[in-house]
Amino acid sequence: MANHYSALKRIRQTHKRTARNRTSKGVLRGALRHMRETLAEGNLEPSRQQLPAAFSRVDKAIQKGVLHKNTAARLKSRLMARLHKIEQTKAA
Repeated sequence: MANHYSALKRIRQTHKRTARNRTSKGVLRGALRHMRETLAEGNLEPSRQQLPAAFSRVDKAIQKGVLHKNTAARLKSRLMARLHKIEQTKAA
């Protein structure tokens, strides 16, 4: 266990930040899971409605430092690709 005041403060800060990041990450994962489930069901309209909310969660995660911007771009790209695939199958 740390003895110095600064080390103890660091431990307290780390615990707070870890809890905050864990919450943010959990909300993000839930939004992505919900979006993926809707896409897997092939529901086009609900998917289109949920997409801005999912993208917003991803962008918030970038701002809070939970996700790297390239990781977020990859997630958003894959969601869009799935949505376009559904749109193409519905149109055909």
